[in-house]
Amino acid sequence: MKAFITGAGALLGQGIIRALRRSTLRATIIVVDPSPLSAGLYWGDAAYLVPMAKDPEYLDRLGDLLRTERPDILIPGTDVELPILSANREAIESTYGIKVIISSPHVVSIANDKWLTSAFLRERGLGFVPSCLPGDEEALIEGCGFPLIVKPRIGARSIGFGIVRDRDQLRRAIAEQPGIVIQKYVGSDATEYTAGTLTFDGKCRATIVMRRDLRDGNTYRAFAEPFPDLNEAMVQAADALGAYGPANFQFRLDDGVPRIFEINARFSGTTAVRIHAGFNEVEMCIRHLLFGEPVVQPEITPVTILRHWSETVVKSGDLVTASARLEEKA
Repeated sequence: MKAFITGAGALLGQGIIRALRRSTLRATIIVVDPSPLSAGLYWGDAAYLVPMAKDPEYLDRLGDLLRTERPDILIPGTDVELPILSANREAIESTYGIKVIISSPHVVSIANDKWLTSAFLRERGLGFVPSCLPGDEEALIEGCGFPLIVKPRIGARSIGFGIVRDRDQLRRAIAEQPGIVIQKYVGSDATEYTAGTLTFDGKCRATIVMRRDLRDGNTYRAFAEPFPDLNEAMVQAADALGAYGPANFQFRLDDGVPRIFEINARFSGTTAVRIHAGFNEVEMCIRHLLFGEPVVQPEITPVTILRHWSETVVKSGDLVTASARLEEKA
């Protein structure tokens, strides 16, 4: 089978590539990214440059590549591509005869917006983080006190994240950063978790929960255990969300309650890490969608995972160009 993976310069896209390489699938991997300096471009069997997702020519270029390469499945590897690919999923699948691993626009919108995430969880009676928008902060202060969290409604990797400890700091944050959500500070660094789920036909089929340590907004140490109670809580959240395939839930324990502060309607930056605990979600998802195999909950192997830097070395003259690989195919 042939897989087409976008976002080869992102931690997410690279994790998907690594998961496929470590799977039992004999996959030909096509990778794309806007930058020729993206390490993941050099991990695939063929590589192309594409415009940024916001570029009007993005879909046309993507279509040209899908027509040329004829992959079986398309997997987005960046957050910014989710809205446009989700909105065009049916057209892409019917035009090019492929599967696209992406959730509905409704699910993507809930996951992309931290305010909508909190509202969705609250309405479903799940572990939400008390939140408000600017203008309603007094009620949140009265109910939760300080410190509070401020962050962009739409954002990633802790960009724009801040802790405010009094009204003056909160007022400055609101003035300096439009489009924020204000939230209760829940739990602690020692009680932070990340979870992966696979959902099909409205039912969560498999989960994994790992405790994690963060650096620069990314998981750099992960601790996998069975965590039966926490997995059950994530099953309930995944069933309510109704993603198509993968979703990522990030939460903290707050007085024993798993309070979800972020949902990602996609694979996760820790997708490649989870493999070491026996959870290759990319392989499970592909086997289900392409070969009709059921998604079966794997046994989670208790492990401690320590992440580190590595290198991809590209010789002079071997950088991917805008047209070289496509001309070779033609």
